[in-house]
Amino acid sequence: MKLIRYGQAGQEKPGVIIEDIRYDVSNYIDDYNEAFFCNNGMEQLAAYIADKKDELVKVADDVRLGSPIARPSKIVCVGLNYSDHAIEVGAQIPSEPVIFIKSTTALNGPNDVIIIPKGSEKTDWECELAVVIGKKASYVDEADIKDYIAGYVLHNDVSERAFMFERNGTWDKGKGCDTFAPLGPFIVTPDEIPDINNLHVWLSVNGKLMQNGTTADMIFKTHYLVSYITQFMTLLPGDVVSTGTPAGSGIGLKPPVFLKDGDVMELGIDGLGSQRQMVKAYSGT
Repeated sequence: MKLIRYGQAGQEKPGVIIEDIRYDVSNYIDDYNEAFFCNNGMEQLAAYIADKKDELVKVADDVRLGSPIARPSKIVCVGLNYSDHAIEVGAQIPSEPVIFIKSTTALNGPNDVIIIPKGSEKTDWECELAVVIGKKASYVDEADIKDYIAGYVLHNDVSERAFMFERNGTWDKGKGCDTFAPLGPFIVTPDEIPDINNLHVWLSVNGKLMQNGTTADMIFKTHYLVSYITQFMTLLPGDVVSTGTPAGSGIGLKPPVFLKDGDVMELGIDGLGSQRQMVKAYSGT
């Protein structure tokens, strides 16, 4: 099953994709949020679709898609989780996962404009596999994590490198800028992804392939990462965990390349669809 949210920004409605056709489910579902996931929403939605499929209203293909999840309580990200990416940014291979938080105000639709922040000179890209949590998770063993995952989603972990590395403090100030967390186009349930640890990850800028990796190269695998994070904080239904990016980000190129006004990013992961984003400079409006 694939979950979408569609419509104008701030007014999105929940929907589903069935056999590549978009359908509205807003008469039955309020939104894809914490309340939905913690009240067995996925199981109830599946039963509703099975019973009412012939009555569902189609959604036009040209309608904007928003983030497929309403604003979660947190977006937890893992840094330096591919050895080739750690090497390209000059970092040591981590002995434990590196964790940081991305602001929920960075949430963005999969094809929405990315805004280069005021004062930015080093805005960068990172194509990532992200996990959507399905129920409250605290101190969960790795072997049990599959029972806590609602689905998977494509994430472009847009990053401002100067804010991260040259302005002191933590990475968060370069990770949580407005528009820096486009998710989607859909959340896909785990049954549609046979091997989460063997997916092609790619990203291009202006038609030039920059990232061309695989989740098989993760240092810490997806289920382990989610379990690890639950040892330090409770993950709530609807929370997002982003699992890191392979080599090919702009900071790792020689010389480095960063996003500029008018650039176009396209990215995707097997089974998770694709995104396309125009980049615009901050204009103060």
